[in-house]
Formats: sequence, structure tokens, C-alpha cells
Amino acid sequence: MSKFSPPPGTSDIFPEEISSWHSLEDTARRIFPLYGYLEMRTPVFEYTEVFKRGIGDETEVVQKEMYTFEDRGGRSLTLRPEGTAGIMRSLAGTDVMNGNEKRVYYIGPMFRGERPAAGRRRQFHQIGAENAGRVSPELDAECIALLLHYLDELGITGYKLLLNTRASREDRKPAEDSLRAYFANAIAGMCQDCRNRLERNVWRILDCKQEQCRDAISKTPDLAGLFGEPSRKYFEKVCAALTTMNIPFEVDSKLVRGLDYYVHTVFEVTHPGLGAQNAIAGGGRYEIFAPESDKAIAGVGFAAGLERLIMSQQALGIKPVQENLSPLVFLIGLGENARNENLRLVAKLRKSGISAMAEVEEKSMKASMRAANRLNAKFATILGDNELAKGTVVLKNMADGSQNEISSEGLIDHLKSLGK
Repeated sequence: MSKFSPPPGTSDIFPEEISSWHSLEDTARRIFPLYGYLEMRTPVFEYTEVFKRGIGDETEVVQKEMYTFEDRGGRSLTLRPEGTAGIMRSLAGTDVMNGNEKRVYYIGPMFRGERPAAGRRRQFHQIGAENAGRVSPELDAECIALLLHYLDELGITGYKLLLNTRASREDRKPAEDSLRAYFANAIAGMCQDCRNRLERNVWRILDCKQEQCRDAISKTPDLAGLFGEPSRKYFEKVCAALTTMNIPFEVDSKLVRGLDYYVHTVFEVTHPGLGAQNAIAGGGRYEIFAPESDKAIAGVGFAAGLERLIMSQQALGIKPVQENLSPLVFLIGLGENARNENLRLVAKLRKSGISAMAEVEEKSMKASMRAANRLNAKFATILGDNELAKGTVVLKNMADGSQNEISSEGLIDHLKSLGK
């Protein structure tokens, strides 16, 4: 591995690529507040217990994928593998514990030590939304509507919304017993992880991606009828709300999502442009226990992977509007006095909102013009001893080669008058 390459599972994002990322972020900052969500930022690492307690000890994320380390004070810390647990840790100190609603969203990097693949990184980025404090099937449907509105604004079409219920913790035991009985007859041919999950957390088997387990999982009986009536009615209301909002969906009885905090509604959005790993976003209703408390915080939310959103856009041929990386004007000084004056002038241009660069080294006119061309500058100013004496600059249009002499102090107004 070259020392000039980033670590496996990470990547550099160069200026030529950044407009795609800004487009995703700017769209989120425009759409999410329409639904009452405001941006929130939490640390990229937390006490390890925040994730063990919040996500669940039996999940793949906690058992195999977290980047955990001990700091100099002997504290166990973990780079955040997802956004919800840290957000809920923070909100536990607010009135959401009393059932009051808080709507927030976040944008930032997450970290998981899994095998790198297309659309799957060890450092990846997510945009997520959390509605904490209240429990309502209509809020679940509204959260889904926000996610799909966001995807629509990004121009992503052809996605599919998958929906399921995990019921409440109180209503799922008959279904859990049935699931355990079914897999007990098939477990001999399944992976070691699924064998361990049979007794510890049988629901995790449904989320296994091992090929040797897929056949048994595909034949899992439908458990919806075994959930308690309150959970069935809750899910019916979610489906009814989505139908009212003209949002198509497909019920997938195998969908459980990979984290243990989910209750009731779970959902996932897939896109064919991503290949086998086709999920671009997902979420659901959850209960996360507050730190040092036996009281759970209720919420509903989702997260979308930025890398996967970009891949979906690329599969659809969507190209974001390219940000202008070129200066409007390139300042050329012939002689030391002229270059010093350009330092003063370029500072004024930038403070007035005009993108400008200045040649700071002693170079010939020809070499300076080549530099202006390499930067794709629209204009160049030429300043020599004669112009210094008159308080003027020569402004050259790089596209057609035309030029005229204007006052140095009037350069800013002149450039703005060109409507550039």
C-alpha cells in the first residue's frame, strides 16, 4: 500500500468532486426545515457504552464493526458507527424524556470496520433525521415522506420503498417463539453467527447476508399474524397514512434492519443502480435507553448514505451543477512595485466578493498569461510602472483578447457592472 494512499475503506474528496457533496448537503438544508427539522452536531466519538446500550450488544455493528479504543484516562471510546445513538444521548438531557417533540437532522462521517466494497466504506458519510419524544404512526409516515421528498429533490427516481413492522417489545414474543422454532430445524446448515443468534437474538438471523443462510431465511413464515393486536393496528395506520399521501410501498416481512433499538415501523429504500448492495437509505421507529437510566427515549428517523446517493445519481446520469473553481480575474504585475500594489488590490477584490488571484513571483508577461489561462480566469489585469503612475490597470478579456484601461479604484465596480 502506497504511503500516499488513504487507509483502506476511506477516500479523499477532491475539489473537482465536491460539488456533488455540496448538492446533497445543500438540498438537505433546504428541504428538512420544511418539516420542522433543524441541524444538530454531535462528537464523532462517544463513550462505548452509548452504542452498546443504544444499538444492542448482539448486533453485527457492536460485535464486529466498531472502532473502539482506550483514551489516556482509561475510558473506552468508540468512533460513531451510526448517528442515532449519539443524538439520543444528547437529547436525553432535554424535555424529550417527558414526551415533548424534538426534530433534528445531522450530516457527517461514520465509521465501521467492515470489508470495503462498492458503496460501503470504513469511513462513510450520512445525512439523517430524528424525530424524538412522541409516538405516532402518522409521524412514522411523515418521516418516510421527508426521506422520499429529499430523494425526489435530488432527482433520484426508480427507487423502491420497503416497509415492515417489528411490533412493540411486548407484542412480539409469540412471533419470536415461532421464529426460533422454525430456525431450530434449519440451523445445522447455517453460519456460525446464525447458530449463536438462535438463542441470544433470533431476529438477527433475518438480517444475515451469508449465502448459506439465504435459502432458509427466504422461507421464513410470515409472522405478522402472530404480533399482538396493538402492534398490528399501529402498522395498519402507518400504511393508511402512506396511502393517503400517495406514497407507494411494498411490505417485506423479512425486513428487520440491523439494529436492536427498532420497534414497530422499519423501512428501507433501495435503488437498482447500486447492484447487490442496493439500499440507499433506511430507518424506522425506535426506543433507545437513555444513559444511566432505565427510561427509553422514543423516536423515529432515517439515515441516507451520501456515497450511495451519489452512486444512484451517477447511475441515472445526473450531474450536479459544477461550482466555479476558476477566478474571475488574474492580476499580473510587471515589476516589484506593481506586484506589491496587486497584493493590496487583490485583497480589496476578494473582500468585495470577487474571486481573484495574483501572480506573486517575478515572471514574464507570457508566463503570467499562461498561468491565467491554466486557471481559466475570465479576465486578467496588467499593471506596470506606467499604469502605477496613472492609477490605472489594463483589463484584458481572456476569451476574445480585447482590453481597455480603467482606473484601479474603479476596477471593482467595473467588474460588477459586467454582470459576472
